Amino acid sequence: MKIDDSIKKTGSLGVTSTQTRAGKGVSKASTTSVSSDNVHRSSQLQGLEGQVATSSVFDANKVDEIKAAIAGGQFQVNPEKVANGLINNVTDLLQTQTA
Repeated sequence: MKIDDSIKKTGSLGVTSTQTRAGKGVSKASTTSVSSDNVHRSSQLQGLEGQVATSSVFDANKVDEIKAAIAGGQFQVNPEKVANGLINNVTDLLQTQTA
C-alpha cells in the first residue's frame, strides 16, 4: 500500500494571506475575498455520527495485551489469518470498483 503525502500536494489551494512589509503599511497588501458556505448534515448522517461516538473503534485493553505480548516476546503472528485478511480486503476493493 502506497501512502502519499497529501498535505504537500494540497498545501496551496488558493488561500492567500495578507502580505505586508514592516513599516510600509498595507498599501501593497494582497487580499482575497472569502465566501462562506453552509453545510447541512442529514438526519441519517447525524445518527451515524452518534453511533460512532458511542462505539469504540478499537479495544484499548486488547491493544495493551498485544503490546505486552510483543514486549515479552510471546506474540505470534498467524500467517494464514493475515493472508486471508489481505485476500478478503482485496476482494472487497475489487467488488466495489466493479459496482
